[in-house]
Amino acid sequence: MTTPSEASRVQAIEVFEKIRSNISQVMRGQDATTRQLLAALAAGGHVLLEDFPGTGKTTLAKALAKSLGADFRRLQFTPDLLPSDILGVSIFDQRDQGFHFHEGPVFTNILLADEINRASPRTQSALLEAMGEGQVSVEGVRRNMADLFFIIATQNPVEFRGTYPLPEAQMDRFMMQLSLGYVSAEEEVAILSGQKSTHPLDLLKPVAGLEDVGVLRQATASVRISEEMKRYIVDVVGATRGYRGVQMGASPRASLALMKTAQATAFFEGLDFVGPDQVRAMAMPVLGHRLVMDPQARFSGETARGVVAEILKKVRVPV
Repeated sequence: MTTPSEASRVQAIEVFEKIRSNISQVMRGQDATTRQLLAALAAGGHVLLEDFPGTGKTTLAKALAKSLGADFRRLQFTPDLLPSDILGVSIFDQRDQGFHFHEGPVFTNILLADEINRASPRTQSALLEAMGEGQVSVEGVRRNMADLFFIIATQNPVEFRGTYPLPEAQMDRFMMQLSLGYVSAEEEVAILSGQKSTHPLDLLKPVAGLEDVGVLRQATASVRISEEMKRYIVDVVGATRGYRGVQMGASPRASLALMKTAQATAFFEGLDFVGPDQVRAMAMPVLGHRLVMDPQARFSGETARGVVAEILKKVRVPV
């Protein structure tokens, strides 16, 4: 007889497969990135997509929102964008001679913060409280975000004119940094064929609901992780602090993110426990964007991702 916990686990696996399969109808050749995005969703984090224009960043965000039937809003970040344009503002109503708060686009389920590095640091920081605490403080009033609140921010890695690099504190709030990259020639031909007369997004239907995300998150959190594996995570993250060429290493928040995404990855693979493979698989997207390299290291061509790769080779794997 199936126990309630087993039934929930089966349901959660079905939810994951439905969402992944639905998104794959639109995102050709991006199954690995889709899995990582869903791992962040299941772990309760937010994602930064850094890639060249036209690789499908916006399409991926829209496909996820449509698959869940979730409220979706896209906000184009520009240099003149103000914090109130994100959070909302109170407007005076002459009919009742009172001020009424009008919610900004942040009050949604899935927010696409497009080209986030084009806004000023003051405007970028408007998202920090929402990302870290699930709430915003506007005009002295605390307002809670929706139970499902997921930010997908994008930035272009090649255009730097008129941009403001994200500060370290904000980079640390993103659970993962992902990149779509270019697909193979065969997959690109399939994209052309699929969009000859209409966009696949127009045909995409919801396959899950917001309550299903809660089931997915509960199942992910129930995946076992041993004390040895927790120590392995701490050792990997701790090795980034004071590593040669690293000016600032990863924080304890990174350790939490690595543990939670490893749990999600293990769950997606049908496991009920976290192993070294899941930790190593998530180390690069979780840690790569959090390290700050010193100027001399950057000049020498060293990168944060290269440091993570070296650390994974050096830190002893528990047996």
